Amino acid sequence: MLRDLFSRKPAAAPSAPATLLATPTPAAPPADAPAAPPQPAGILDAYLHTAPTDQSALDLFKGEWASRFPPPFNTLEAGGVPLFQDSRIHWALDLLGGAQGQSVLELGPLEGGHSYMMEKAGAASVIAIEANTRAYLKCLIAKEILDLKRVKFLCGDFMPYLEATDQQFDLIIAAGVLYHMKDPVRMLQLVGSHTRRTHIWTHYYDAGLLATQPNLSQRFTSPVETVEVNGVPVQLHRQNYMESLASKTYCGGGQDYSVWLTRDGLLSTLRAVGFTKIETGFDQPDHPHGPAIALVASKE
Repeated sequence: MLRDLFSRKPAAAPSAPATLLATPTPAAPPADAPAAPPQPAGILDAYLHTAPTDQSALDLFKGEWASRFPPPFNTLEAGGVPLFQDSRIHWALDLLGGAQGQSVLELGPLEGGHSYMMEKAGAASVIAIEANTRAYLKCLIAKEILDLKRVKFLCGDFMPYLEATDQQFDLIIAAGVLYHMKDPVRMLQLVGSHTRRTHIWTHYYDAGLLATQPNLSQRFTSPVETVEVNGVPVQLHRQNYMESLASKTYCGGGQDYSVWLTRDGLLSTLRAVGFTKIETGFDQPDHPHGPAIALVASKE
């Protein structure tokens, strides 16, 4: 078309000066033409160009790991807490007579440390349910590195799982979970309906102890609520996560608050839902994140 315009005889008088013709503006695409798909920013950064290693997998969550891996993997760079060699789990298994050949349900496995210990203890099967999607992916990485065979990690909320299933378990483990719950009483009721043996580690509410830790006591700002569990009054104390929610290492509950029980409320609720034998240990009233306790409960 441009060639034709230059070769066409001018319509004006021959003496008129020649002018440079502008390049025609391309026609606009039809209004219904599909837009070009956006390109993800930095997509090529997601590719590795080195031989596969366990460390490469761990580095997908670099700076987010809490756990230190067990020997011979303890040279890997992850976290610093020995959750794959947790003395609380050894203590619980000693009191419970072990887990050989048993079915285990773990609530909130975090990074798979206790799941690993259950398999090492001879559990026939371990179902571990994790609602934090990043923690769930870390569990899968740990499963691959440690070559776990009898552990099944599930991604989701264990509360509706427990509400729906009729499966019974030889042992339910809930370490570092109860104090992250919006409804801890209901959780304990569900635990009691699915097992005769449980191990729990949790923080608990104590006004006097928390008063010595202003950074923690300020989180408890709402009025106390009291509920009845099979006729037993139990106090509930709302705990707000506040600035913790902004941390990339946050591994708390799925709401912006949780509810804590008192130490007596915890033990009373367990008895109310059928656990007749309760043994406690690792009682840490001065724990930096709030008073804490471990327990083993069973139905005789």
